[in-house]
Amino acid sequence: MLPPVTTARSIEAGGEGGLSPSDRRLDVRPPDAYDLAIIGGGVNGCGIAADAAGRGLTVLLAEMGDLGGATSSASSKLVHGGLRYLEHYAFRLVREALGEREVLLAKAPHIIWPLRFVLPHMPGQRPRWMLRAGLFLYDHLYRRKAVPGSAAIDLTREPSGRPLTPELTRGFAYWDCWVDDARLVILNAQAAVERGAEILPRHKVTAVQTDGALWRLVIRGGAQEREVRVRALVNAAGPWVDKVGGLIASVATPRLRLVKGSHIVVPRIAGADDAYLMQNSDGRIVFALPYEERFTIVGTTDVAYSGDPAAVAIDESEIAYLLELANRFFRAPLRRQDVVWAYSGVRPLYDDQSDNPSAVTRDYHLELAAPGGAPPLLTVMGGKVTTYRRLAEEALERLRPHLAGMGPAWTAGAPLPGGDLEANGRLVDSPVAAFEQFVARLAQQYPGFERTYLLRLARRHGSRVPAVLGDARGLADMGALLGPSLTEREVVYLKEREWATSAEDILWRRTKAGLHLSADERARAMDVIAALL
Repeated sequence: MLPPVTTARSIEAGGEGGLSPSDRRLDVRPPDAYDLAIIGGGVNGCGIAADAAGRGLTVLLAEMGDLGGATSSASSKLVHGGLRYLEHYAFRLVREALGEREVLLAKAPHIIWPLRFVLPHMPGQRPRWMLRAGLFLYDHLYRRKAVPGSAAIDLTREPSGRPLTPELTRGFAYWDCWVDDARLVILNAQAAVERGAEILPRHKVTAVQTDGALWRLVIRGGAQEREVRVRALVNAAGPWVDKVGGLIASVATPRLRLVKGSHIVVPRIAGADDAYLMQNSDGRIVFALPYEERFTIVGTTDVAYSGDPAAVAIDESEIAYLLELANRFFRAPLRRQDVVWAYSGVRPLYDDQSDNPSAVTRDYHLELAAPGGAPPLLTVMGGKVTTYRRLAEEALERLRPHLAGMGPAWTAGAPLPGGDLEANGRLVDSPVAAFEQFVARLAQQYPGFERTYLLRLARRHGSRVPAVLGDARGLADMGALLGPSLTEREVVYLKEREWATSAEDILWRRTKAGLHLSADERARAMDVIAALL
């Protein structure tokens, strides 16, 4: 045990873990120290952990709550270039994001798939020529492979025009990708562990100080406390990144801008099986997105936020804003009582001094410091789900001079866990077709299960479905059915393989079964899940 730390200030932060691969330890690192520690188990932290472990580094990640339990599971659930960012001349960001859209679709075709968007032209808003020009750029800033391009459409003849109000007669269609954001975090955590990282969810970093050429961290998990030494430290604590920065002496407070984004979920808007991009008179855009077979997500808002990120919640003014905008576009009016669920997240954006929360850059910002000759500290701000992998690559390249022996970048060519649908350990050539063929093979391999059940399971676990099913030959072998496609056996799998420790982890993040249950059904499911966990 190292001597007690005298400069500790309590901070909530978090991470993930597995076993360190002894055959890849670097000779320049003291034998009792890790190469890299990451504070924060969102998509950026887990992405960095996976990339670093695959480069031969010994990695520890600590996360105060559930993996992806904050901002990373409260997104609009899109892998997209960011069409609206073109208005802010963010061409590099859009180009990079469009490239990542293709990469991530190939890496995880079970949780990411193309989604058609309808962009109605609203009289008095952006002119049609501007929309057409923006979509032309969107189509050509990066070479498309698996994602189709855009086209002008007549909404009076298109099926996608039927849910819209009669005055919306012209528009455009384009494509982006949908992602299960919470599962994307878990897959990166699994990828990290399988390459030797140690992932510690529900572990709070309570102290950080220098110890010669190393960082020394005190980490508390429950009643247990441990101290570790590391060669380099990454602060990827999301909305808490400034608090982590304040914990470390001689480090400037990060320029963080917190912006709340909220979404509402309503029963599926009749006929709205495509996604819709809605322009508002304030210049913002809001999505209406098909969700979980029977629902529609409407969001997001952009509201400056100064409260506790752990206590973020939608307010009535945001709900009214989203309903009012949706009712200007869709024929069937939405009412307050139609909102069946809502969620909010706090975006930890880099403060570029913009007056408008919607205009604050969504690009990521990395700051590398070695305060007072201390070991390296990399602070991560901003970013979006789509660019997490590129962020991780850049983060490690920034750290390369301080981590001798680090291997090359590798993640662009490797599937995420469950993404190797053709059982060859490589990226699939045609992601959509590969997933359809995989589900067809599952139906042949497991004839005792309904295809709908296997499809839902495949969307969560991809090629790892057989590990979930085990020796089961039919649904009766999976234990009690706790929700649509959620069984007792899968709960145990999520506990053992995906760090689930609560009913909330399972009903709202590892799966979305909670959305499909009534209050009484949820209560019963929570009791069963609690017993299993």
